[in-house]
Amino acid sequence: MKYVSTRGSAPALDFEGVTLAGLASDGGLYVPEAWPQFSAAELAAMRGLHYAELATRVMLPFVAGSLSEDQLRDLCRQAYARFAHAAVVPLRQLDEQQWLLELFHGPTLAFKDVALQLLGLLFETFLARSGDHLTIVGATSGDTGSAAIDAVAGRERVDIFMLHPDGRVSDVQRRQMTTVLAPNVHNIAIDGSFDDAQASVKRMFNDPAMTGRFHIGAVNSINWARLMAQVVYYFAAALQLGAPERKVAFSVPTGNFGDVFAGYVAAQMGLPIERLIVATNVNDILHRALSDGDYSAGEVTPTAAPSMDIQVSSNFERLLFDVGGRDGSALAEQMRGFEATRAMRLTNAQREGAATLFSSARADADDTARAMRWAYEQCGEVIDPHTAIGLHAARAAGIATDIPVVTLATAHPAKFRDAVERSTGVRPPLPARVGDLFAREERYDRLSGDYDDIAAYVAERGTESR
Repeated sequence: MKYVSTRGSAPALDFEGVTLAGLASDGGLYVPEAWPQFSAAELAAMRGLHYAELATRVMLPFVAGSLSEDQLRDLCRQAYARFAHAAVVPLRQLDEQQWLLELFHGPTLAFKDVALQLLGLLFETFLARSGDHLTIVGATSGDTGSAAIDAVAGRERVDIFMLHPDGRVSDVQRRQMTTVLAPNVHNIAIDGSFDDAQASVKRMFNDPAMTGRFHIGAVNSINWARLMAQVVYYFAAALQLGAPERKVAFSVPTGNFGDVFAGYVAAQMGLPIERLIVATNVNDILHRALSDGDYSAGEVTPTAAPSMDIQVSSNFERLLFDVGGRDGSALAEQMRGFEATRAMRLTNAQREGAATLFSSARADADDTARAMRWAYEQCGEVIDPHTAIGLHAARAAGIATDIPVVTLATAHPAKFRDAVERSTGVRPPLPARVGDLFAREERYDRLSGDYDDIAAYVAERGTESR
């Protein structure tokens, strides 16, 4: 399997190459040269498999040439052995049509664990082959940081520098990052938004002063391997609900577009998905882009769903590339314009291509609170604000009643205790496995949002590559 950049001029790489590279050298994101396909018979044969075995079947075409089937299976078994539920990503029924797919049973209580537990093992495997050292630089709006840190803490050949917007993540989210005291973990609180942090990360990938000394790697969903692992749970849910004979719709609370783009990949592979509902909060650039073609970034508004407080959705570029005819040079020009002005219009081809599978909805604070109350009062389920935004969109989507609608439950409600309690009167407790979180020592540094300050911090503490 070869991978190409969405901006057309970076060299094609194999799976090992894109896993260690993260962002393409031309500033684009890597996607497979072609989407692998499963027949209806092959999909039916996947029913009832343990999650690790299902993951092996789904991901095997993407790793061809870099990992054998047995190697991939061993990594999947290791990655998902740490999850607290035997099903790894269990489904829960709310009513006759609405379902929740619980993605928060990993070690840091968020959907990012599903991919990052595997990604940490992939890094370790590939770095052992090369003898190289990887300097991971990432940005987090809340959950990626803790999941990535958990996945690589203490591992040889890896340092991780994780940027988060100071004061804009929940106390649980912050502590899950800053209480990991492994020597290869560096937490940085920056003065600014997630978008500011993400811009610095992207800039570092294209800074010769840094890339000439360090092998910079990515754990954000710009890294294809992370996104690939998220494709699997769409298969898990759809197969349980009747696929391939029955279509399924998914509602996805979305900030950086990686989670919902994984659903798009599943559909390209043959999974019968009726619709992908992109659910945003008031930071609604994706809703505006999909509903009227306006991809223009405003100022980030802090909300009770901080992981979605994003105005620039990196993975949207992958969709625009695929539905716009895979013209890398044209997309590179389009993205240069966006990066200069923070505004662009989608082309007719991009809008029409996206509309075949995607719809979108926006939830404000009242919508989010009502969805949390409905889930608790009518269904006995306590959900977090991000999941509530997805559920609001799912219930408003107008999907035919014979098609199940699955909302991705992206975080454990205890990660957002204050917001849940305000809406439901219930203060969800932390699971026992992280119950002493508030007794642990914290360690992190505060920096300005200035790129030069961040680069100097990494350069002083990082390990140079071979």
